[in-house]
This record gives sequence, structure tokens and C-alpha cells, in this order.
Amino acid sequence: MTFRRLIIMVPLLLVLLLVLILFGAGFALKILWWIAIAVLVLWLIGFIARPKAGSGRWYRW
Repeated sequence: MTFRRLIIMVPLLLVLLLVLILFGAGFALKILWWIAIAVLVLWLIGFIARPKAGSGRWYRW
């Protein structure tokens, strides 16, 4: 009877693990999209508000 329960539980646990992995990946990708948008906005603000005097670059590379 224990072996039969194990056969039923393994696919269920694998499906739950897959759901958790996909949920975690989706959350991480959503956070990365928000970070990318924030960096783009900061870059655009720096590009628009760059100083007129000097080299005209607002960043140091």
C-alpha cells in the first residue's frame, strides 16, 4: 500500500514543483522588467538634463 501511495504522490509533487519554479521565474522576470524600465528612465533623464559646458557627458566612463 505504501508503494502505491508513492506512485501517486511523485507526479503530484513534480507538478507542484514545476508550478513553484514557473511562479518564481515569472516573479523574477517581472522584477527585472521594472528594473530595466527604471534604468531606462534614469538614462533618458540624464541624457536630456546633461550639462551644456564641458564634454556634454553626464556619466564617467
